[in-house]
Amino acid sequence: MGEMNQPPPPPVGVPPPMGMGMGMQPMMNPPVGAGAMHPPHEQFHHLAYCVHSNPSWVQVAGLAFLHYLVMLGSTVMLASTIVPAMGGTPGDKARVIQSFLFMSGINTLLQTLVGTRLPTIMNASFAFVIPVLSIAKEVESQDLVDNHERFRHTMRTIQGALIVSSILNMILGFSRVWGAYAKKFSPVIMTPVVCVVGLGLFQIGFPQVGKCVEIGLPMLILAIVVQQYVPHYFRHMHDRTSFLFERYSLLLCISIVWAFAAILTAAGAYNRVSLKTQQHCRTDKSFLMSSAPWIKIPFPFQWGMPIFTAGHSFGMMGAVLVSAFESTGAHFATARLAGATPPPAHVLSRSIGLQGIGQFLEGMFGAPAGSSVSVENIGLLGLTKVGSRRVIQISTGFMIFFSIFGKFGAFFASIPLPIFAAIYCILFGIVAAVGVSFGQFQNNNSIRNIYIIGLSLFLGISIPQYFSEYTASAGRGPAHTNAGWFNDIINTVFGSGPTVALIVASGLDNTLEVRGHEADRGLSWFIPFLRRRKGYSDPRNEEFYSYPIRVHDFIPSRFL
Repeated sequence: MGEMNQPPPPPVGVPPPMGMGMGMQPMMNPPVGAGAMHPPHEQFHHLAYCVHSNPSWVQVAGLAFLHYLVMLGSTVMLASTIVPAMGGTPGDKARVIQSFLFMSGINTLLQTLVGTRLPTIMNASFAFVIPVLSIAKEVESQDLVDNHERFRHTMRTIQGALIVSSILNMILGFSRVWGAYAKKFSPVIMTPVVCVVGLGLFQIGFPQVGKCVEIGLPMLILAIVVQQYVPHYFRHMHDRTSFLFERYSLLLCISIVWAFAAILTAAGAYNRVSLKTQQHCRTDKSFLMSSAPWIKIPFPFQWGMPIFTAGHSFGMMGAVLVSAFESTGAHFATARLAGATPPPAHVLSRSIGLQGIGQFLEGMFGAPAGSSVSVENIGLLGLTKVGSRRVIQISTGFMIFFSIFGKFGAFFASIPLPIFAAIYCILFGIVAAVGVSFGQFQNNNSIRNIYIIGLSLFLGISIPQYFSEYTASAGRGPAHTNAGWFNDIINTVFGSGPTVALIVASGLDNTLEVRGHEADRGLSWFIPFLRRRKGYSDPRNEEFYSYPIRVHDFIPSRFL
């Protein structure tokens, strides 16, 4: 019986297997890589709450306030970039921030109720910087009375351009053109696109931390230690303490480093440094507290009636289109971190159409930039492991409240920007890693897939970097023709990493060796989520993306 259990000798001319030398007893080693294999999972298994499950109301309130703080940083960064170029004062900047927050609250409610229904926060997008600065530069050349008049004239021109250009997203969304495009997606496309959604924002990460490294770097280190290492230490002692550190550690870290920055400011550490360093490090250089009104409700046409010009409207369409590309990639990242299935094509279509309505309202209410999905808040879903839709909806209450009561909002908006930038280093990294996770559904040993992912990922980072460096050195983008609107479109589209990555990846994946590679591309997993056909689409789609009420009883399904 013992001889029967012995493995047969290797064939003549074939070397002995690894671990068995000549004349030695065989070693029963497992196959190479057997212990390192993990089956693909459509949903993360370590989420505490998914899109339609809710923590207690106390936890909801704390997490909602944290989401408000996280989105506030990029709002202040954007306002700090465009308002001075428009000739605005600190008071104008405070009112612009209020308008941004108010419209973010309204648009987030629209998206979570009747848009994608995912826990996404809509926030003012950096994609609009190029056309806004282009308008500001043209208005500056006009003979106006003073800076305040120039600011108001610029705002009215931006309003007109945003109102007209928003129609583009309405057409793309409600005509279902965007959904038809989304049906061509695959994991090979989503891997680089979602990666670049996070990586493409590196300029507002550590480069901003370095502008006040004595505040930004401690924030980055403290956030990592307190959020990741401390909970593991307390888990052996007290589970509730560990839970509090995992969920709310960022609030603690922000408070500590903000207090540290205030101490440095009061001690005179920045009295003899450059003005630029003071603006980034001091806690009293934003002038938002002194200039913000106590109560101010944003209202339609608060800067005056819009000025409509064809050239600026066409130029703004580039930014509107980019916001659609960026939001599409962000929705896939949100779905993963919220425990939902990938958003179906018809859901993406109605989301982009509704985003166009939101941008139309932003033009009416005087927000000088349109909105797209806030990437930092997507990362926060993964960091806190809470993807609840209710948390995001309650956070809109904080946005609207602090947009109306300006002094209270200005208090938090005066947090030094390097503190926010340190947080973004973590949150953007999480979103980029979510993009990597889409690779589990495709054949990662396919040279075809490696080629598409590598090229689109590299160009998605490299091309926008070229446009950014060219603009920084020349004072204008690489596209420089007599048609200003054309320049704005080209410089905006190719200055966006997710847009470039999505164009390159979708173009290659749908034209390069398409036949016979469906399984390698992961389509057998992906298509049932994107399609709506009965008996073919995944039934869980309705669980996550259906409307809160039965609108199908009132509106024909072809319009939804």
